[in-house]
Amino acid sequence: MKKITLAAALSLLTIPLSAQWLDWRTPGIPRTADGKPNLKAPAPRTADGKPDLSGMWRPETNAYRFDVIQDLKDESIFRPAAEAIFLQRVKDFRRQDPVTNCLPGGPTEMVNSTYRMIQSPSVIGLLYEGGMGRYRQIYMDGRALPKDPNPTWMGYSVGHWEGDTLVVESSGFNDRTWLDRAGHPHSESLRVKETFHRTDFGHMQFQITLDDPETFTKPLTISLAVTYDADSDMLETVCNESDRNRVHMISAQNEGIKLSPAILAKYTGQYEYASGSRTVAGFMGMHQKVTLIDGVLFLNALPMIPQTETKFESTGSYAEFLLDANGKVKQLVLGQTEGDTFYDPKP
Repeated sequence: MKKITLAAALSLLTIPLSAQWLDWRTPGIPRTADGKPNLKAPAPRTADGKPDLSGMWRPETNAYRFDVIQDLKDESIFRPAAEAIFLQRVKDFRRQDPVTNCLPGGPTEMVNSTYRMIQSPSVIGLLYEGGMGRYRQIYMDGRALPKDPNPTWMGYSVGHWEGDTLVVESSGFNDRTWLDRAGHPHSESLRVKETFHRTDFGHMQFQITLDDPETFTKPLTISLAVTYDADSDMLETVCNESDRNRVHMISAQNEGIKLSPAILAKYTGQYEYASGSRTVAGFMGMHQKVTLIDGVLFLNALPMIPQTETKFESTGSYAEFLLDANGKVKQLVLGQTEGDTFYDPKP
């Protein structure tokens, strides 16, 4: 498995290694008798009785980073013009991906990045790891969202408490960012609603709703579990690779070769992580669904472009189906620069 789309490889250059400072324990947090962080301890509160959300938080492993659509039935929520933009970006191997080109990720960072929350009564700050210095300010002083905001990469956010849940509303995003690394677009009409509910010291439920009437036929909601990232810290992230490598990125559309429906059909089904790179699995997901629609093979909701009878290119990775002596699929291999990940077909 040596071939990889360079555009996909370059997109990984801005992702930092796990930010672990050795021999430094987070001070002031509850611990068990053996000294480990007690993530099941009660959630702390501020002096005014509100839940204290301060600290480092890491979203659960999820595939939304690469594809905000995890079920093909949800693909239909995109209006035709937005769907056409997405498909064009897929064919062009997303060479204009903002993150690949050292630009901010925008709303996708809200779902996929580890972040530090810094809380005060009037404003809550979020610092994003891997966001190349990106941050957000959530104003808690009762102000309303601007009616005609100046578009920015991360938008403008206001928040309020509903019981023990922090509710945040954001608008004022420019349309230069993507909703995911796959290439799903949004307009400057995008509105985002987030809720943060800390259930105990180490766990928080996070939900985000994307509402963009120019792009969607209905709002799209994503729910994730988030875990307190104890005994860790954030590393500086600088994007400086793209300028010198951009000239090598794929510029022509790759239509792939033509395969018969019968060949494509044998690859369809459910696949589960078996072995290989946990980093890639964390990036692409522990479960994969391959479907065939109108002569096109899809990995979850991403089109797969055939390069040979068994090898395919897809947004975020290359794929190969390994066959047994009878021509039946025995494994699906997804690969990135970090290595190969193997998925077994479910019966």
